[in-house]
Formats: sequence, structure tokens, C-alpha cells
Amino acid sequence: MTASASNSLITVNPDELRFQFELEKQTYCDLKVLNNTENYVAFKVKTTSPKKYFVRPNTGVVHPWDLCIIRVTLQAQQEYPPDMQCKDKFLLQSTIVNPNTDVDDLPPDTFNKDGEKSIEDMKLRVVYISPMSPQGSTEDDTVKNSTQKLDANSSETVQRLKEERDAYVLQSRQLQQELVIKLHISLHEQRQTTHSLISSF
Repeated sequence: MTASASNSLITVNPDELRFQFELEKQTYCDLKVLNNTENYVAFKVKTTSPKKYFVRPNTGVVHPWDLCIIRVTLQAQQEYPPDMQCKDKFLLQSTIVNPNTDVDDLPPDTFNKDGEKSIEDMKLRVVYISPMSPQGSTEDDTVKNSTQKLDANSSETVQRLKEERDAYVLQSRQLQQELVIKLHISLHEQRQTTHSLISSF
């Protein structure tokens, strides 16, 4: 799903961070951030567990009507969370900046809520998916089913080709036999004709 509000500066897809959770393995989720305006929009990503996640870029500027990909990496964990539930939260802030502004040009107070500056906040929750859950295994099952179908189709194709080859070989042998018989008949008729001509003399 996509997270956006009416007349919001940006649209974020998906609207939650979903991680396929496995012990001692890193995993990541990509967020697509779309600028819905004709302005330059700066963004900043914050989380309640900064040591747990690696966010790149965590700050940036999206050009008018342009798209930016934010990769959030969950560091390798040593134990499963209770009931696979995660209480971590992410906050994506956005605000309009001057045209042609680069991320390195952003002042330190860009996302401070003071004065007439408008800062939009978008909250994203975190969802852990177990590798054994239906959601976690969907892709693997799809690949497995596709492979099985491919194998079945391949076997059927090979069997059909074998049957066609056998039919072709049988037909070729029959044609060869018919040609041999016709050749013998033709030779026999030629001999009879030759014998008749000799006898007539």
C-alpha cells in the first residue's frame, strides 16, 4: 500500500516497513518516495531504534515530480522478538526547500518546527515476517510451483517429441519399403518388356 495524505508533499510506498526476519541475517526494505509537487522537497528519516537499522540515504532532496529510493536495512539480530511483534517506529519528515538545493546545502535547522516553516510528518510501522509464514514463503512457493510446472511441461514436450520422432521414423520406413516394392515392380516390368521385344525379333 501507499502512504500519502491529501495534498501531501510526498507519497511513500509501501506504507510500512516489512522485513523477512531471520536470525543472524541482514534484511532490507526499500521505500519509494515520490515528490508530488513542482517544488524541491527535502526529507529526513528518523527511527526509535537507530542502532538497529541502517538507512541510506537518511536525508535527501527530491526534485519536482521525481522519485527517490530509501533502503532501510535491519541489522542481523541474535534472537527472535516476542511473538514476532516489533514496536519500532519510523518517522519520515519532509519540507519544501529552495530550488536547486543539494542535500549538502541543507541548513541544520531544516526540519525544526518553528516560525512559518511547514514540516510534514509521516509515521511508518515495522512488520516482521517469519520465513515459515505464508507471506514469507509466497515467493519461494511461486518459484517452486513455476519450476514444477516447467519440469512437467518439459517432460510433456520431450515425450511428445519422442512420439513424433517415432512416428516419423515409422513413416520413413514404410515409404522406403513402398519405394523398394515399386522399384522391384518397375524393374520386373522393364525386364518383361525387354524380353517381349527380343522375342518379337
